[in-house]
Amino acid sequence: MADRRRVANRLPTFPWDRLTAYKETAAAHPDGIVDFSVGTPVDPVPEKVRAALANAADAPGYPATHGTAALRASIADWLSRRHGVAVDPAATLPLVGSKELVAWLPTLLGLGQGDTVVYPELAYPTYDIGIRIAGAAPVASDGLTALGPARVRLVWLNSPANPTGRVLGVDHLRKVVEWARERDVIVASDECYLDLGWGDTRPVSILHPDVCGGSHEGLLAVHSLSKRSNLAGYRAAFLAGDPALVEELLAVRKHAGMIVPAPVQAAMGAALDDDAHAREQKERYRARRARLRTALESAGWAITHSEAGLYLWASHPDHDAWGSVAALAEQGILVAPGDFYGPSGDRHIRVAFTATDERVAMGAKRLEALAR
Repeated sequence: MADRRRVANRLPTFPWDRLTAYKETAAAHPDGIVDFSVGTPVDPVPEKVRAALANAADAPGYPATHGTAALRASIADWLSRRHGVAVDPAATLPLVGSKELVAWLPTLLGLGQGDTVVYPELAYPTYDIGIRIAGAAPVASDGLTALGPARVRLVWLNSPANPTGRVLGVDHLRKVVEWARERDVIVASDECYLDLGWGDTRPVSILHPDVCGGSHEGLLAVHSLSKRSNLAGYRAAFLAGDPALVEELLAVRKHAGMIVPAPVQAAMGAALDDDAHAREQKERYRARRARLRTALESAGWAITHSEAGLYLWASHPDHDAWGSVAALAEQGILVAPGDFYGPSGDRHIRVAFTATDERVAMGAKRLEALAR
């Protein structure tokens, strides 16, 4: 009991546990729940990727922490081909899902008491959790110049952002890099939704030469195959950037046994080498996004940002965040309240359009009924 209390005092309640009552309300709907609260993939894993996993299943030996040479080459090729980023394959590193890296990066870098880590004001909760685990001081701020005398060691960026779908432009990213380099601060950019810009939006990596001047010094970019290739269940992600930082992280991860299984490494390479399935998946999301956005707007919710990623950031003039959650739960629809991601999200909800076509259509139908 004492140990459980100690953990509870160190870390906040897991946000989604607070949705339990609303989930029960939504689940009581005669036609079942429509769950837009968590952005988990629901579409099939591509056949090429499953075949690669199966073909590599006879893997009795320990895999390489650094990943196979073939996987590192696939990562470097994908970054170059899709995002105009040139990296040495040696300056890449596979991860056991991107959340693992977000939660453990401050610790892996040796940060702790007396160190400050900055993360976005509206952000995925795990940035804050990872900073607390390391014993460092978390600061949620979008303005670096107002930080005063804090000993900032690491700055997290997230573009495209979860939950808002906001995309940071080249000029903004460049200013952050310049500020950090003047102060010997590491910048880690969570770019898990980089392939998912909508309309004319073209998200740019922190490692792009227009942002960093061709040097990756002090920079790390984190990518995930969960959404692009429906590999959330595989825990397949990677980072790339400053060769010295990658070498440091590799050394620590070797000691800690933080290794991506060999079959998953093979599946990652197959997924990165194939753009066709990613285009097909993006088209599925595009159609779901359009249907759901129209339905939300017809029912009185306004959409802010949401120009990239897998979420609609919505607000209603008659409700705060939890009021919207409650109103939609009565219609059998479950969404996430914006204050899960920071106090300034208290008027918004995050609506994930990762549900199946049938559930998105059902959710849209229920929203459209509210408009009448």
